[in-house]
Formats: sequence, C-alpha cells, structure tokens
Amino acid sequence: MTILDFIYPGNSFTKMNRIKSIIITFVLFFTAFGFAFAQPGSIPQKVEALVRKMTLAEKIGQLNQYNGDWAATGPVTTDVGNKLDAIKRGEVGSILNIVGVQHTRVFQEAAMQSRLKIPLLFGQDVIHGYSVTFPIPLAEAASWDLAVIERSARIAGTEAAAGGVHWTFAPMVDIARDPRWGRVMEGAGEDPYLGSLIATARVKGFQGKGLGNLDAVMACAKHFTAYGAAIGGRDYNSVDMSLRTLWEVYLPPFKAAVDAGVGTFMNSFNDLNGTPASASHYLQRDILKDKWGFKGFVVSDWGSIGEMINHGYVKDNYDAAEAAINAGNDMDMESRSYINNLAKLVAAKKVSVKTIDEAVSRILTKKYELGLFDDPYRFSNAEREKSMLNTGEHIAAARDAARKSIVLMKNDNQLLPLSKNTGSIALIGPMVKLKKENKGFWSLDVGDESQVVSLYEGMQQQASKTKLLYAKGCDVTDTSRAAFKEAYLTAMQADVVVMAMGERFDMTGEAKSRANIHLPGVQEELIKAIVATGKPVVVLLYAGRPMVFDWTADHAPAILYTWWLGNQAGNAIADVLYGNYNPSAKLPITFPRTEGQIPIYYNHYNTGRPAKTDSDVNYTSAYIDLLNSPKFAFGHGLSYTTFKYDNLKLSKKNMLKDGAITVSFDLQNTGKYPGEEVVQLYLRDIVSQPLRPVKELKDFKKLLLQPGGKKTITFTINKDKLAFYNDQLQWITQPGEFRVMIGSASDDIRLQDSFILAN
Repeated sequence: MTILDFIYPGNSFTKMNRIKSIIITFVLFFTAFGFAFAQPGSIPQKVEALVRKMTLAEKIGQLNQYNGDWAATGPVTTDVGNKLDAIKRGEVGSILNIVGVQHTRVFQEAAMQSRLKIPLLFGQDVIHGYSVTFPIPLAEAASWDLAVIERSARIAGTEAAAGGVHWTFAPMVDIARDPRWGRVMEGAGEDPYLGSLIATARVKGFQGKGLGNLDAVMACAKHFTAYGAAIGGRDYNSVDMSLRTLWEVYLPPFKAAVDAGVGTFMNSFNDLNGTPASASHYLQRDILKDKWGFKGFVVSDWGSIGEMINHGYVKDNYDAAEAAINAGNDMDMESRSYINNLAKLVAAKKVSVKTIDEAVSRILTKKYELGLFDDPYRFSNAEREKSMLNTGEHIAAARDAARKSIVLMKNDNQLLPLSKNTGSIALIGPMVKLKKENKGFWSLDVGDESQVVSLYEGMQQQASKTKLLYAKGCDVTDTSRAAFKEAYLTAMQADVVVMAMGERFDMTGEAKSRANIHLPGVQEELIKAIVATGKPVVVLLYAGRPMVFDWTADHAPAILYTWWLGNQAGNAIADVLYGNYNPSAKLPITFPRTEGQIPIYYNHYNTGRPAKTDSDVNYTSAYIDLLNSPKFAFGHGLSYTTFKYDNLKLSKKNMLKDGAITVSFDLQNTGKYPGEEVVQLYLRDIVSQPLRPVKELKDFKKLLLQPGGKKTITFTINKDKLAFYNDQLQWITQPGEFRVMIGSASDDIRLQDSFILAN
C-alpha cells in the first residue's frame, strides 16, 4: 500500500481524480500567491490589461492632444471637426486650455461615452498662479527663498486642481543668459545650481504630497532642452553648443526635476546641434528615459512635431510623426501628426506597435495615478472650486512672495524706506494705476480685475498721513513729451517722488523677444526731467526681464526692481517703500550695460588675456567703448540694513578626495533695521583641464538677523561641489587648489581663502 492508498482509499479512477484535485488546488494557491506578490490590481497591471483591450486607433488617440475653444497659447484649432465627437470616438487623450469645473465636466462626459471610457487629461499653463496670481517666476527666483517658491506653486496647484485642471505646463527650468529672449521671465535665471533648487521646489509645490491628491496637479519640466540658449535671444531659434556645456549648464535643472518626481516633460521648439528636440533620440531616450530612468511621459510643445517640416528636418507630417514617436516623444500637442499618420506608419512597419504601447502606457499610468479611472470627475467639484479660490491665506502668501521678490538695486543716502510722516508723495509714471497688467505675462483670466491691487491703491492704504499726488507723464511706448509738464509741476509740489516705469506686461514672454531692451519710449527722458527737479526720486521698474537703464541707474537716488508681482503688487511695493518689509531679494540673472554685452553671465571662463581692470583695453579681452562689467551682477541686491562678514575659517587646508571640509564665518547685522541676507558661497578651481569658470555658486543661505544680531554660518564642501564633466562627459574631480569665496553677490566677495584637494 502506498501513501496515496492510505490517504485516498478506493479505485484507481477515484485516486487519479483526487490527485488532480490536489494539483489544481496547489496551482490555484500558488497562482493566487503569485498574483498577491505582484500586487494584483496594481497600476502597471491595470495599464497592461487596458492596453491589451485597446485598438490601434484608440491607442493613437491617447497620444493626441487638442486645444479647447475658449483660450489658446497658439493658433486656435479650427479644422479638426467637432472635438466632442472626436473624444467620444476615443481619438483624444488630452485637452489643454479648458478651465473651470463646468467646462472640464462637459469634455469629460464626452470621454465617458467612448468605448473604453478612458478619461481625459486637462492641461493648462499655470505658470505663476491660477486665480491668485503670484510674481512671475523670474521675480520669485530673485527671492532666493525656496520655501516661498514651493508655497506659491503649492497654492497654484491647489487652486488649479480645484478648477478642474490635472496638469500644469510648468515649471520652466531653462537656463537663460540672454535677456533679449522673451521667455526669460518664465524661468529662474542664469545659474544651474540655483535653477536646480528652484526646479525642485516648484515640482514639489505643484505635486504636493503626490499625484492623486485633490490639491495636487501634475507638473511638467520644460523645455527639453537648451531653449534658453536660442541664438540671438530670438524665440524658437536654433541652439548650437558643446555637449559639455549642455551637461554642465542646461541639463542640471531637468535632472533635478526628475529626481523630484516630476510627472511629465515637454520638448523645446529649438533644434539642438542640428536636430529638433522633438526628434532627438539622444535627449528623449538616451538621456531622459534610459540614463535618468524617467517614468513619466513626454509631450511636444505646441505644434513642434509638425514644425519639423519648417526646420527642414522632414518633408511632411508623416515623416515628422515617425521621427518624433521613435525618438521618444509620447504625446503630440496640436500638430495632428500622430492622429493622422501613426496608423499608416505602423502598417508600413516604420513604427512598431511596441513603441506605441510604451507611449500609451506612460500616459495611462499618469491617469491612473491621478485617480481619474476611479472617478473621472474628481477634479470637477463646484463646491470645492468655490471654496479653494482666492482664500485669505492664498492672498497673504501672494503678498509675501511679491515683497520678497522686489530687488533694492540702489539706495543712495538711505532715501528708503520712506517715512510714514512724509507730507506729500507724487506718484508719476505709466504704471501707477495699472491693475490687471500687474499679473504679468502667462497669467490666467480666472479672477477679475478687482482682485489686483495697483500701486496707487497700495499706497492709499498705507499713506494715511501723506497727501498723494498723481501724474501719468507718458505711456509705456510714447514718443510724445506732451505730458512731461504736468508731471514736472506735480513733482514740484511733493516732498518725495515715486516713479513707476517699465515695459508693458506683454513685452516679455513667449514670442516677445526684443533686440532693444532699453526702457521703452521716452520714459528715461521723463525720469531725467523729474530728477532735474532736485526732489528725492525713487524709481520703480516693472518688467519681465533685465532692462537697460544706465542713465537712471547712475542718477536716480533709489531704484527698486519690481518686476511683475501679481495680484498683490501694489500692497507689496507699498510694504517695501514704507519699510514694513526690508527688501532681501538678489538678482538671479545679470543685468547688462547694453545689448552689445549679451550674452553676459557671472560664471564665465577666463581668457589668455584677461583685463586687469574694468577699463583695461591694452590688448585684453575687453570693449574699447564700454566697461567689461555688467551694470548689476548676478546676486546683487541691497537691504535697508548693513551686514558685516567676518572670521572666515576652513576646518582644514587639505581635503581628501572622498572627504569634506566645512567653511564657517560670522554674519552680523550692523544696521538699524531687521533684515534678511542671502549669503553666497562661490568656488573656483584654480588650475583645471578642461577649464573651469572664474567662480561658481555652490551654496547659499538666507537668514534673518535683528539689529546687532550675529550668527555663525557653516557650509560643507564635498567632492560633489568640486566635480565637473570632462570632454568625455565623465563626472570627475581633479586634485589641486580651490578658492573659497563668500559674498553678498557674485561681484561683492567679502571673504576668501583656499584649500587643496588631494589625489
């Protein structure tokens, strides 16, 4: 008798059936165990199962994004037939420029009538606020306050999500060294270290605690890549640069965004070294998806796939679709190249179904992560929309961000802050009573004009003991001086003059490159006329980019760079003018003396014939008709108080290759106002092959000190702060001497020392 006879007595047929039953039981058990181990119902499994159900046409539909009919960031689509019908047929995966829960619900209801009921993604350019508008991104970068920057993106994400938006086309993390380029206003300036930290802060702000939370939107790092280096500062233009410059300067903020968990990437319009970004296998597959392991999806910029025809890279949309999808561009924004050609390309075996499936899977994964398959309308709640927009907390945060973005460029004889007992102030200039324009470029028309505070209104609220006078003087682009007399007479009646000047909000932004970035029109002539009165003059400069205003910089006693500050602009500027807030902002980008210096940036290489002084033209790398230095350097920004840097100490003078040293010094507030200072650590590799810049920002801290207050500040330097890419794009360190520089700006170094990095 066998063990089976003992367990299962009976005939052979009965035994065999019982054995089969045991086997089936074990198979079912281990199968169930295996599924549990693989997390049954996990997003990857759901995506895989859904893709198997989809027809090729439905897959291609998910890769297609159309613009809505109510607003546009490019030409409004007019030739795609009825969009709602296309959605019902499963031919659309995403819609942009549809905001508000009522509007998004209409489109989502159409998607729920498609065969597989795959929900739509709603995208929107939420660049610096949704209903409550914050300062433009370049202005916020001037705050050097990562917590403030993250908070503004958090609020923008919260409001956008409440308004039915799933996905913001921000942050723009392009490094920009050319202020002629209009889109400089969208980014964080010229420095890759500062830009990387700000990229991280903005991604974290938009995405909050993670996709799927009802107060978070999916972020999009753009524009991949080197868009900010467009030749001549002309938007959409070509980019030509070494790979080492690409990796050291332009890629770090994008890598920081990946590390922060950004959901999506957007391609740039430009070609890079002869290949349009939308067709770059090197950028999208080799770097982004393979080397960096990016798991999100890539969307083209508006029509950029089809625009490869204009580049001369492909002959038609059929070839454009082939180039883009094979290079790793997952979603086509508004060129219709995918929806019209991918099926033909698959039939011709020029594009594999596997490639289509990969792109679709990336997009579906994000829809699952957002929770749209569980409830397609979860971001379309009218009560939540009403309760989450324009809250007191959001408005207060916007005011705080705005005043922390204002840069005190100049303050001769401590003209600022103004006394609240000033008898009369003349408010002069084209910007004094502007309201909506304070929101700046890339703002949304979600709120109404009444939510925006003008300079005049902000001053009225705080100037209870002061008589306010007003004269416009001129419009932004005026060539007429007809109103100068009124402005002059108004100034003569006042104790102090505050002039609000600058460029219109729509003179900087996409497709707003300018060859001449001087103050427009006759504004600087008006400033000359008012300064000639002998009255104390404060100049406020409203702009989205660095401008050239040399005469004003040399002759106006006090200058505040106020950028475009958003809804709370007037209150924030009044806070700074009256000293309710002591300005602490620092420039994130260099201001040239004139356009002939561009591109100009602080972290440049030295030359074989460096100028010994700013005016040295004796066969040196210099201009014979202009000083070499910028008008205002990267990191520049004054305070109403003063700070003393002292007692620099290095923990050691020799650093091992895998070791670290600490740098400490004392900072003291030696003035009479509480104030924040942004202390900056720069390093220079004295001898290097290949060359290294004359200085590189490697760390900074922003801290508040009371009058007389003193604090010891410590930075840690490790090999990562000393490493760089060699010509083979290897990340290396080289032994030798390094100079440590501590300062208040890149051109205001207060303390220096050096150490040796050992082999």
